[in-house]
Amino acid sequence: MQSYEIYLYLCTSKTEKMMEIDKNTYLRGFGVAVVVLALVRCAFPGVAGQGASSVAEQPDSVADSTTVVAAAPIEKPTTDSLQPTAADSHRPHRIYGVQSFKDAFPDNNDLQLVAAKRWGVPPVKNRADAESRKRELVYIGSNPYYHVNPLGASIPYLVPHAALLLQDIGQTFFDSLEVKGIPLHRIIVTSVLRSQEDVVRLRRYNANATEQSCHLYGTTFDIAYNKYKTVSDPDGPERREVRNDTLKYVLCEVLDDLRQRGRCYVKYEVKQGCFHMTVR
Repeated sequence: MQSYEIYLYLCTSKTEKMMEIDKNTYLRGFGVAVVVLALVRCAFPGVAGQGASSVAEQPDSVADSTTVVAAAPIEKPTTDSLQPTAADSHRPHRIYGVQSFKDAFPDNNDLQLVAAKRWGVPPVKNRADAESRKRELVYIGSNPYYHVNPLGASIPYLVPHAALLLQDIGQTFFDSLEVKGIPLHRIIVTSVLRSQEDVVRLRRYNANATEQSCHLYGTTFDIAYNKYKTVSDPDGPERREVRNDTLKYVLCEVLDDLRQRGRCYVKYEVKQGCFHMTVR
C-alpha cells in the first residue's frame, strides 16, 4: 500500500511540473507576440489606422455578408436618366395611320364645292380659257416633293392657295418618311384643274364625275394612294421595296393632320384609288 501511494505521489508531482512548464512556455510566447505587434504598429501606423477604420464602417454583424449587401441604399433614377437620349432621338417613329379611311376622310363633293367656289376662280370653258387665266392660276409640275402624272382630262393649274397646300403635303410626307425610317417616295398627282369641256368628256366613262365638279375652280386635286414614285440615286445602290399600303398609312397621317388643322377637305375615293381634296 505504501508503495502504491509513493508511486501516485511521484506521478502527480511529475504532472504538476509538466503543466507548470507548459504554462511558462505559453506565457513567454504570448509576451513575445505582444512585443512584435507593438513594434509593427510603431513602424507602420497607417496600416493599423486603415484596419481600424474599415472595421468601424462595418455593421454590427460582419460575419453575415448577405446582410451587408442588403443594407446598401438603393439609388433612385435621376431626372437626367429619364430624359430622351441621343439613341432615342434616332429611333424610327411608329406608323399609326387612321382607324378608318371613310370615317377619317368623309368630305363629299357638296361640302367641298362650297370651299371651291369661295377660294377658286370662275369655271374655265376650255384649255384656251385656262391659258388666259395665268394671273389667277399658277402652273404646277413635277418637283422633288410630288410627281404629276400625264394629264388627259385636266390641266396642270391651281390657285396659289391650293398650290401651296399641295407643296406642303409633299414636303410633310417626305419628313414623315424620314423620321419613320422609310425610303423616300413622292406622291403622285392624278388630276388637277378641269375645264367644262373636260367634265363633259369625263362623265361619259367616269361615274364619279359631276357637272358641279370642284375641279372647275382650280382649288381641287387628286392624289393617288395606291402608287408612288421611288426616290433613288441613279448611280447609287438599289432601294429596298416598300409596300404601297405602308406608304398609304403614312400619307393618311399627313392628310388627317392637315384636315384636322382646317387646311383642306378630303374625300376617300374607293373606285378611283385616290384622295380627292379641296383647299380651305
